[in-house]
Amino acid sequence: MSKLKPWLSAIRLRTLPLSVSGIIMGACFAEYNGFFNIYILILALLTTISLQILSNLANDYGDGMKGTDNENRVGPERAIQSGSITPEQMFDGIKINIFITIILSVSLIYTSFGTGNFLYAMLFFLLGGFAIYSALTYTMGDSAYGYRGLGDVFVFLFFGLVSCIGSYILFGKQIDHVLMLPAISLGFLSVGVLNLNNMRDIDSDKLSNKITLAVKLGKKKAKVYHMVLIFSAIVLSLVFSILYYTSLWNFLFYISYIPLVIHIRKIHVANAPNEYDSQLKVLALTTFLFSVLLGVGYIS
Repeated sequence: MSKLKPWLSAIRLRTLPLSVSGIIMGACFAEYNGFFNIYILILALLTTISLQILSNLANDYGDGMKGTDNENRVGPERAIQSGSITPEQMFDGIKINIFITIILSVSLIYTSFGTGNFLYAMLFFLLGGFAIYSALTYTMGDSAYGYRGLGDVFVFLFFGLVSCIGSYILFGKQIDHVLMLPAISLGFLSVGVLNLNNMRDIDSDKLSNKITLAVKLGKKKAKVYHMVLIFSAIVLSLVFSILYYTSLWNFLFYISYIPLVIHIRKIHVANAPNEYDSQLKVLALTTFLFSVLLGVGYIS
């Protein structure tokens, strides 16, 4: 158990609900349109979780090797930083995780498309490869995109558009415009989680030459950017519920607006890194709640 605990910490279990939010939303709309398949859902969830774990391990390795995770950082102590896992052990764990992710990805694509739908299958093979590459190069390597202010773009693409619209394609073998506004809203909220993390670490990241978008914007503008992200997600999802109204159940996800509004008010007055850190779990779980309630609202 003592050997397992550092790995559970490195995996960062609290990030996993956010990673599957788009899958759940896409699955609910697939059910609504009669495309749902339980085996595709299970494999999609497992593949996404495996990718998220890979990203977390690679992030620990990349920041640990670059010295970004140090005594100046406010968040939870990382595995390499604490010495509970050596860089060599972490690298081996990353390689094993890549193998697992590939197996799950191939299984998912075959279960969804079989031997037909060749173009969609090839598209998802490319997306799977790019997802693995992106998970690794967020902080690993000399040209890590997380150190150049591009993390927000990748989070929006993968946690919003690819996760939600992509999962729907796996079920229905087609693209549906109805997913666009929910996917964008989810993408904005997911970027908000990353930005909150980057606002918390803005001083230590600057000292370590990790130039996130929050570092580029500065503390005041990063906070404004955060407000815009959350407010835009609320407005776009509100517009969606009106444009695609089918029943009162469609408004179920409005419940998630309550913690989002409270979150905006707390971030507005926040100044200390610990104040941002305390809101990370709140926003991540609220985003998960948002996706579940929005999806369930269309199959109730």
